[in-house]
Amino acid sequence: MPTTYETMTTQTEQSEPLALPPAAAINPLPDGPLRRVQIVVTKVSIVIPVYNEEGTIQRLVELVVNSTLPTGLSREIIIVNDCSTDGTAKRLDQLKDLFPSEDIRVIHKPVNQGKGAALRDGFKNAGGDVVLIQDADLEYDPRDYPRLVQPIADDKADVVYGSRFIGEPHRVLFFWHTLGNKFLTAFSNMFTNLNLTDMEVGYKVFRKSVLDRIDLKCNRFGFEPEVTAKIAKLRPRLRIYEVGVAYYGRSYEEGKKITWKDGVKAILTIIRFRFSD
Repeated sequence: MPTTYETMTTQTEQSEPLALPPAAAINPLPDGPLRRVQIVVTKVSIVIPVYNEEGTIQRLVELVVNSTLPTGLSREIIIVNDCSTDGTAKRLDQLKDLFPSEDIRVIHKPVNQGKGAALRDGFKNAGGDVVLIQDADLEYDPRDYPRLVQPIADDKADVVYGSRFIGEPHRVLFFWHTLGNKFLTAFSNMFTNLNLTDMEVGYKVFRKSVLDRIDLKCNRFGFEPEVTAKIAKLRPRLRIYEVGVAYYGRSYEEGKKITWKDGVKAILTIIRFRFSD
């Protein structure tokens, strides 16, 4: 005799209630919306490499100081002056008086070595458990900090890259510069097996423990492809996220420094660090 809807309902009501497994059993993967925070972070080190940015550096630091971070996180600001030849050093030395309550450290390098070397010095002096790279030229907006840091604060990511190409406002400038960036990203992805959209982006955020495992060598703009290649090699595989960021690019008349020669060097760097450390 076929079971009726009434019979089925009665049997269901009399049965024992289902016991749901714990969240870890539902989602044993090291990611996803049910993952609970296992690694708590408390402090962000904002590392700012600077070279000849006397016109922007104090305004940039003001924006950094006034930016918000995810709840519960404090900040320190580490500025590395890469032997600037303009009035940048003087502007940096005024920061303590301008922002007396902020944790700001300035490192003056005696010799110009490049962005990569300046970042290494900043990383060595970082006391936070999260490190965020901030360029000094006002091309990137510190109001993007919450979206950059939140995936690490939520223990969903170990590394977060910004991206200028996934929907956020950006200044319209150079076609060939954009094409070159996309080519370098695709070329890097071929060697790293990542699916980044903007490998050369200035905004990159790392757990400090990740940077401590990497031996960085490039002194200049080769830092971007080098660090990307090396985080892709780490095992267990890192959780790498991308988030859209606003971009207010400068023209060369306004002080932009990177050129097509740096693009050629990036290609060689991508190949180099695919097959060596």
